[in-house]
Amino acid sequence: MVKPEVCIIGGGAAGLMCAITAARRGRRVQVIEHARQVGRKILMSGGGRCNFTNLYVTPDNFLSANPHFCKSALARYTQWDFIALVEKHGIAYHEKEAGQLFCDESSKQIVRMLLAECAEAGVEIVTGCAVQAVQAMDGGFRIDTARGPLDCQRLVIASGGLSIPKMGATGFAYELARQFGHELVETRAALVPFTLSGRPLQDWEDLAGVAHAVSASAGGMSFDGALLLTHRGLSGPAILQISSYWSPGEELLIDWLPGQDAALALAAVKRAQPGLDLAGWLGGQMPRRLAQRLAELSGLPARPLGQQRDADLAALGRRLNAWSFRPSGTEGYRTAEVTLGGVSTEAVSSASMESALQPGLYFVGEALDVTGHLGGFNFQWAWASGHAAGQAL
Repeated sequence: MVKPEVCIIGGGAAGLMCAITAARRGRRVQVIEHARQVGRKILMSGGGRCNFTNLYVTPDNFLSANPHFCKSALARYTQWDFIALVEKHGIAYHEKEAGQLFCDESSKQIVRMLLAECAEAGVEIVTGCAVQAVQAMDGGFRIDTARGPLDCQRLVIASGGLSIPKMGATGFAYELARQFGHELVETRAALVPFTLSGRPLQDWEDLAGVAHAVSASAGGMSFDGALLLTHRGLSGPAILQISSYWSPGEELLIDWLPGQDAALALAAVKRAQPGLDLAGWLGGQMPRRLAQRLAELSGLPARPLGQQRDADLAALGRRLNAWSFRPSGTEGYRTAEVTLGGVSTEAVSSASMESALQPGLYFVGEALDVTGHLGGFNFQWAWASGHAAGQAL
């Protein structure tokens, strides 16, 4: 193996961006990827079309124990910079919703674009090569790989987090961080569906496949979007978003009628259409099966709204705006889009991504304790953090 100046462990979004940026500046760069191909998470993202960034990126779209950490990198490599790169390669794209940008055709286009940029910059990519150990040496690092030892001056850890192990995710970045004295912020699955069990699951599982626009709240945050009922629990964009703020054992509140005061609305319907029943009223605003189930679980007698007590309708209205679930858990890393937590940013430079504890060691992307919202934000963090390290190497 040719001796590089810079070795990047991990051939995902952040690693490839870092490699391109550093190689353009004249550095000899080698990317080591343990899987047989680079960019596997890019390929599967966005239903195969890759939600590669968002038009409305701000630091508020990211979670971290240090919320200021992401600001520098995001300001220096913006969504507009990546969009320009996409347009340079003639990749057609569209805005799906809320600023989310997707390829018109395939996520393969993004991987091909990154590989083309790597080739043009002279980046060497080695796939199917597992890293067994890393040691610091005078003037750099020695990496023991399945293909033999490799020495380099600078080492970038871009191996991601624990999400979607079937795509090759491992805890390598965290193990190496600990080896060099870094603290970890507790990790858990994020942007992940909730599971239900017992009676709550029995109440909802036969509605698997039914979706409805809601507002989901937990941990002091709320997100609007679709909720999808599944045979195991709750999914959909609103659920994935709020999962990053929910803690095990906590309550999850669902507003089935976002934007309206259900208690006032029920009172008005009782006056205007006293012969209408609850399922009929709800059925005009959501899928019929969901409306029927909510009516069954409402606790109200099965009779027209005009025959219901005002106090009962008011209580039900409040419940429809804040329907309580207590998830038994989440689907975990198996289906989580990202890992919450990771390498603490306290001992990492926000400007360069370099370790303050081990000169020449850098962390980028999902390995760090920076987690974006659903909608292209995690990819933008990968591009921005990879670019920041590539500029500093």
